Amino acid sequence: MLDSSSHGDREVGEGGKIDEPTLEKCRAYLKLLASTQVDRWLQQRVDASDLVQQTMLDAVARSDQFRGSSETELLAWLRTILSNNLIDAIRHYGRAKRDIARDNSINADISESFRRIEALAIEPGSSPSQRAVTNELLRKLPTALDALPEMQRQAIVLHHLQGLKLSETARELGKSESAVGGLLHRGLKRLYELMRE
Repeated sequence: MLDSSSHGDREVGEGGKIDEPTLEKCRAYLKLLASTQVDRWLQQRVDASDLVQQTMLDAVARSDQFRGSSETELLAWLRTILSNNLIDAIRHYGRAKRDIARDNSINADISESFRRIEALAIEPGSSPSQRAVTNELLRKLPTALDALPEMQRQAIVLHHLQGLKLSETARELGKSESAVGGLLHRGLKRLYELMRE
């Protein structure tokens, strides 16, 4: 993962320049972002890993365009590239005509999904100093999610990352709402334990 410290945002690369190893450390985080946006109909046509790979290639090709110097700025830049690649894939495979209102709606959906992921990385009741290490937590989140039991992971992804209501999550998982509530409670508790380790 990218280096981070409790003193705040660290600089990336040499003199603000980014390199492939630095970008590679963001891959799991980008894949989590992409996977929350690839709906079922799109999964048959494009894989989240393909979108991430294209994002990494675009970032390397345009690394001279990166104007930031911190991890936060790098992650924001990568999210923008990923968002553009998602919109291109939705447009291409959805065969939708260019529609500015539709593009704005897609952008809003993607931004909301990214916001949910960032919110999940910060444990409720955490102190301001704990919230200062958000970038580190964001990069730990995909690994921690993968370490959860399958049903807990699916419940968290559907409810917290994709924004499904509890009833919709229960329907997707074929479980009762109370069972899903238990999965979410246990899953979040374990998720935060794993990210603190």
